[in-house]
Amino acid sequence: MGSMCAGSVRCYAAMVAAGQVIIDPGETHLPLRHSHHRYAIVGPNGVQQLTVPLTGSTHNMATPMDQVLISEHGDWRHLHWGALYSAYGRTPYFDYIADELHALLVDSGQTSLLQLNLSIHRLVVDFMDLPVSTTVSHDVPAGAVDLRGRIGGKRPDSLPLAEVPYYQLWADRHGFRPGLSILDLLMNTGREGIFTLMHMAQG
Repeated sequence: MGSMCAGSVRCYAAMVAAGQVIIDPGETHLPLRHSHHRYAIVGPNGVQQLTVPLTGSTHNMATPMDQVLISEHGDWRHLHWGALYSAYGRTPYFDYIADELHALLVDSGQTSLLQLNLSIHRLVVDFMDLPVSTTVSHDVPAGAVDLRGRIGGKRPDSLPLAEVPYYQLWADRHGFRPGLSILDLLMNTGREGIFTLMHMAQG
């Protein structure tokens, strides 16, 4: 699987189904799906796409993932945090993870996109106690299912994953919104979110 920034609930359901995830640090041509530096949340004004700005051009990028650097353009760290607080500040589990997430997004000053993505991923896996083992490696074992570019993109994937609604704070205003970042499931349901992921993984 490629490295994703706060990947979608669907991506994490695929991880739970697999149990073991290999992230390729040498993946190239990242704009084919964009989820490597973008994630979606839902707040009072509906769905919002948040983007981590990158240095250089992202068009036809041949730079390996582990060499992609984050730009500080537009004070994105504080903008992201403000959007997350507006969207999830009143959810049941925001306060339980806010300090750690703020430290990663705002205070860490990480310049490597891969390291930022991995830090968020590990925070999610640990907080939700997900049965997912993660390895960062250029080597993909024979027989492994290659999901690079197949999930988390603009086009629907064909994976046997069910869409399972879960509690969302803003559902009364916007209806249930699938396809959001795993942060949405985490903030709204906490560790209970693992049951949503397991139901999705069962197809």
